[in-house]
Amino acid sequence: MRWPWSSESGDRDVKRPSSWADPANAIDWEHYRDPRNVVPVVILTGATLLLSTFYRSYLKRIPQAINIGPTFWRRRSLFGRVTSVGDADNFRLFHTPGGRLAGWEWLPWRKVPETSKDLKEKTVHIRIAGIDAPEMAHFGRPSQPFSQEAYELLKSYLLHRRVRAYVYKRDQYDRAVATVYVRRWLLRKDVGLQMLERGLAAVYEAKTGAEFGHLEAEYRSVEKRAKSKKVGMWSGKKKEFESPRDYKARHGQATQSI
Repeated sequence: MRWPWSSESGDRDVKRPSSWADPANAIDWEHYRDPRNVVPVVILTGATLLLSTFYRSYLKRIPQAINIGPTFWRRRSLFGRVTSVGDADNFRLFHTPGGRLAGWEWLPWRKVPETSKDLKEKTVHIRIAGIDAPEMAHFGRPSQPFSQEAYELLKSYLLHRRVRAYVYKRDQYDRAVATVYVRRWLLRKDVGLQMLERGLAAVYEAKTGAEFGHLEAEYRSVEKRAKSKKVGMWSGKKKEFESPRDYKARHGQATQSI
């Protein structure tokens, strides 16, 4: 029964419940198939994944040797600034991936820390591959001849300088064993080779575990030349000479130690 004040038009204006089956509520799949919508999404997703991979591979800082992944060894290098020299064949490196191109040392938030407190657990301990320098005084033991000269040379070559280290493995002291290069007067110098050339290091000798990269033959040739010239540690009498390896063995250290 229709009330006197009602009208047919009023009945027609009453909203009826809709169904998801109604065409008005159906998903417009054509919108998602339209190349104008699909292509930008694909490009953005691909670019994001590419940038993320690039950052993790080339721009992510490695704080310590224990943080170097297995796929990094023998394939990649570390670039950074030397913050300290501990002995005549090892030092600490603050990794600065990408160098100045990535903003290191000129952007305010990309500075190399200067204090020991700020550097704690933030540097990679590097052991120079292929060489064994004369031992300095440690734990009450006397120093070897030319140990101070070797230390001073390494410090003058590396301290506070930017270097590139081609890493081979992590040793038992959590150091990265690496061939190290530094630029001197626009020339790239192999630090280990310079030590051998001046007679301030010997070729590293061990039954197992010695690392040279591909440079062993060159290192032995340079050592032989230094011996013939009697420079540095080779300048004394042959019968009085004691190699760093023999010195460490005599003092009860493993032959693979510092």
